[in-house]
Amino acid sequence: MEILYLEDQYLKEFEAEVEEANGKYIILNKTAFYPQSGGQSYDLGTIKHEDKEYKVIYTGKFSGKISHEVDKEGLKPGDKVKCKIDWERRYKLMRMHTAAHIVSAVFHKEAGALITGNKLEPEKSRIDFNIENFDREKIDDYIKKSNDLIQQDIPIKVYTLTREEAEKDPAMFKLAKGLPKEIKEIRVVDIENIDRQADGGTHVKSTKEVGKIVFLKAENKGKANRRVYYKLE
Repeated sequence: MEILYLEDQYLKEFEAEVEEANGKYIILNKTAFYPQSGGQSYDLGTIKHEDKEYKVIYTGKFSGKISHEVDKEGLKPGDKVKCKIDWERRYKLMRMHTAAHIVSAVFHKEAGALITGNKLEPEKSRIDFNIENFDREKIDDYIKKSNDLIQQDIPIKVYTLTREEAEKDPAMFKLAKGLPKEIKEIRVVDIENIDRQADGGTHVKSTKEVGKIVFLKAENKGKANRRVYYKLE
């Protein structure tokens, strides 16, 4: 299966062929739909065959394949289809994901914090950090620093490295749990001089596209776990 969003994160429409159809669960020979993974929420959209349109209501990854759940049965292997992503939702998620990288880079630089979890949704997102304590003033300051960086209109590059090359820079692995051993090629999202990390999600081309990060609230989630909620304007 060819995964189109890895190369072109701005691809909104594409043509494909149905490889497998199990009722409402469809596997295509190529896809630009992002599956629920890495904390980033799934893509929605439509798959059209001849004059029939099927709504994609969930995209997930199962046994290494991206599966599209549609709203009705009818698609079958061999069908040539036209696919369209719900771009408004996807673009919000791209902005959210880039924002998460900037916020986590600032938290890491200022407080040595690593990410222990995250949930990126179109309207609001959260990041969990492994820090003992921080106060409201500090968070406000970190968010302000993040917004200052966003305004600098810094380009975001995406490229791949071998695992060996990637592991020469331990700072690239911001997740507390690290990456599975079976991953040999590492896709890198690089926000120039701010953050460079292994990542399989979708991002905007420049920090300016993110908009403005608005801090919503922080919660204590155990001894060394703080959960930070934010939205974008």
